[in-house]
Amino acid sequence: MRQSRLFTKARKEAPADEVAKNAQLLIRAGYVHKEMAGVYDYLPLGLKVVDKIKQIVREEMNAIGGEELIMSSLQRKELWERTSRWSDEVVDVWFKSELKAGGEVGFGWSHEEPIGEMMKNFIASYKDLPVSVYQFQTKLRNELRAKSGIMRGREFVMKDMYSFAADEASHLAYYESTKPAYMKVFKRLGIGDDTYITFAAGGAFTKFSHEFQTICDAGEDVTYIAREKGIAINEEVLNDETLANLGVRREELEQFATAEVGNIFNFGQQKAADLGLMVKDREGKDAPVWMGSYGIGVTRLVGVLVEKFADEKGLVWPEAVAPYAVHLVALGKPGDDVTKAADAFYEELAKAGVETLYDDRDMSAGAKFAESDLLGMPHRIVVGKEAAETGRFEVVTRATGAVEKFGREEIIAHFAHA
Repeated sequence: MRQSRLFTKARKEAPADEVAKNAQLLIRAGYVHKEMAGVYDYLPLGLKVVDKIKQIVREEMNAIGGEELIMSSLQRKELWERTSRWSDEVVDVWFKSELKAGGEVGFGWSHEEPIGEMMKNFIASYKDLPVSVYQFQTKLRNELRAKSGIMRGREFVMKDMYSFAADEASHLAYYESTKPAYMKVFKRLGIGDDTYITFAAGGAFTKFSHEFQTICDAGEDVTYIAREKGIAINEEVLNDETLANLGVRREELEQFATAEVGNIFNFGQQKAADLGLMVKDREGKDAPVWMGSYGIGVTRLVGVLVEKFADEKGLVWPEAVAPYAVHLVALGKPGDDVTKAADAFYEELAKAGVETLYDDRDMSAGAKFAESDLLGMPHRIVVGKEAAETGRFEVVTRATGAVEKFGREEIIAHFAHA
């Protein structure tokens, strides 16, 4: 991508009403556009980050047998009434509307009910199980507070997965398999060392659950962590009974601000019983299916990565999710030897399959470097007069500020196989 053709523009200031660091930086850098509190548009650079996070999640869900689909966001009132979750007293984040044809419709904040209903068409016997399906869906939640930027939105992208099993043993085996799968996702995103499987309340889903909480100063949760034991407890369920069940003493726990990046819920058979999702067991008797639900906040992760890695100059993307691997910055004028050398190198990088954002604009070196720091690509390659003459280019690592010089063939060989 030539930066001169990128319709978004960096800006010096974020909107005055935006208080969250993650949204301020993403807006200034042209990754997102704020529509209203808690609602953001993802622009070309931001969408590339979202898509790369999705692909990492997709690969790890596929690895444990997940099958991808996409469901409607529109929700039938009568379906949710079966589980009592249409009621605003039970679930207080519904967006609802009147249908012109009569009746009410809801806008999906979660999909357990409709996906359970759908499965009646495909599973009838224990022989049809186990099944695990997932989607990347835009969720709508009528949050009272929306002050954490894209970390708590009224509209956001979530990966939600649902498992169906014929018996408790296979259900629990799958439930447990999602824990290391999730941790692989977070490790690939660069936050694995600061993310903990956390004992938590189930909220509108079930009595207890497991959350994946990442230590983050901007996080809205409080988590108590015993680092040596790898045990974490959400503040909401921190009591003597929980401590005894988990085998940890209060003095072993440290308090941290954390952001919830994922969660898993064990529904047992109750959800299927409420929905009438039954299968024939090995004795030929009807039995409710065992169900689980598993979420990862895709767009929330974008915000968490910004909060974790950004510095005083701007964004700092982990290589796994950066929109482009390198930011090629030309310091010449249109038509001069420096620009010609940069153009040629850009074409070489493109042919080698290296994801490159090329700053080919006619601007000062200082302005280009400042904007490059704001955009946060992992590496900046500078093409100035010396590089044009010698063929050796300055490569700056964004996260550390380290500066090295390499020849074009070395650079292409490294980034083409990165």
